[in-house]
Amino acid sequence: MTKLRVGVIGVGYLGKFHAQKYRANPEVDLVGVADPNLAYAAEVAAACQTTLFADYRELLPNVDAVSVVVPTSLHYEVASACLEAGVDVMLEKPMTTTLAEADALIALAEQKQCILQVGHIEQYNPAVLAMAEHLTQPLFIESHRIHVFKPRGLDVDVVLDLMIHDIDIVLSLVKSPIASMHPVGMPVFTQTTDIANVRLIFENGCTANLTVSRISRENIRRLRVFQPNSFVAVDYGKKEITVIRAGKEMDANGMPQEEVVTSCYLHQDALEMELKDFIKNVRHRTQPKVSGREGRLALAVAQEIMVRLKEHADIHRHLLNG
Repeated sequence: MTKLRVGVIGVGYLGKFHAQKYRANPEVDLVGVADPNLAYAAEVAAACQTTLFADYRELLPNVDAVSVVVPTSLHYEVASACLEAGVDVMLEKPMTTTLAEADALIALAEQKQCILQVGHIEQYNPAVLAMAEHLTQPLFIESHRIHVFKPRGLDVDVVLDLMIHDIDIVLSLVKSPIASMHPVGMPVFTQTTDIANVRLIFENGCTANLTVSRISRENIRRLRVFQPNSFVAVDYGKKEITVIRAGKEMDANGMPQEEVVTSCYLHQDALEMELKDFIKNVRHRTQPKVSGREGRLALAVAQEIMVRLKEHADIHRHLLNG
């Protein structure tokens, strides 16, 4: 089998992991990496035994596919250049900064017949993949994504940085239009929202309550899905799923005894699985699990939440100022 020629554009904190995964994949020839931070990028290139390109445009004629792992503000510029060159794109989340940019990328990918996959990595968390077989009729979903503060990724607020993961997961589980949303949030350490909560009510009756923060003293990434006679709990970090069902046997108080089953998938790597899926999609021209359209849908919900948060902040500021 001919090796797929790939490159990585942007080899900062996350991009270097893309490069490492590609380098370790026997189906892939990591042709090169590109990043304006030449000193750091040279270290990544040397470690991955590949070529450093100062300008990502010089990389494009030499590859079949790329991972684009640059700051969000550059997603549209870089991804559109790749698609124009006929190169398949794995684009990290959030997809773009605006819906107009997302629409333009989707249209360009279709015009050029290119794969456009958006990097919502939690879709490849093995616990999330295992959850699907246990879901019947989700009625209430709650998630907590709480992170220790880090001076990284602060070019976007916490909704686009963290909550968009949970928005994407919930949309894929519920598969129903949103009837209403009720967000609250505030900045703490930065000029943008650092902590937020939103209640999403769907047309099919399901409710989702999502909480995110990037100013905690500990990292928590959990999801719970409640449905008739059972609930499913996912710990993203531990890659663990617990299914709790109402048993047929009754206890002394006449209540159903719980049946609890816990499974752990620590040996599976979500990024490795995501990039292998991208490679498969490129080779076989198959539809990504998270295509541009799914990426746009999550972005649209995230942006509406941000608009509502700004409106609430403006009202609060007006009340404080009299």
